[in-house]
Amino acid sequence: MSSLIKEDMEKKVFKPRGHTLYEFIETKSKHKERFYLCTSVAKDENVHITLVKHYRVCIDEKYEVAEVWLLSDLKYIDGKEPDTDNPHFDLMFEELCNVEAYSCASKYAFARSLVKLNTQYTKSDMKVLNFDSSYIEDGVIWSSNNGDCLVLMRICFYASNLLCLSLCPIP
Repeated sequence: MSSLIKEDMEKKVFKPRGHTLYEFIETKSKHKERFYLCTSVAKDENVHITLVKHYRVCIDEKYEVAEVWLLSDLKYIDGKEPDTDNPHFDLMFEELCNVEAYSCASKYAFARSLVKLNTQYTKSDMKVLNFDSSYIEDGVIWSSNNGDCLVLMRICFYASNLLCLSLCPIP
């Protein structure tokens, strides 16, 4: 479903402006409205962070740009509580922008996209605060996932051994 939304949003909002949509996450709103926080790259290689409102008119999907910032203007992104499953984070431009993602995973995905785009295009002094760096930094996440897989494989191996032993008759 998200790939269809991404394709539709890119076609209706970003391509007409000469942008390529890089990443988007759905955010929660107090008014039950649907918003997406997006990162995009313009033809001049400026990176934009865009808040897009999504609504439906009859059977048509409509998108309206609510706010646009440049990544080069982002002073910091604050994950607030790195040790808890917290979907809230702050983006600091000239003013503070509070965001609530739908999940902690989407919050981290968005932060990763900002870091990657900053490294690739902007190269500004953007600070990343209160995020677990092992899930933000490029390349580190893969080794972390491999470690998680090894632990999971060991647990499965022990569980299957216990299951086999429990099924064996005792003489």
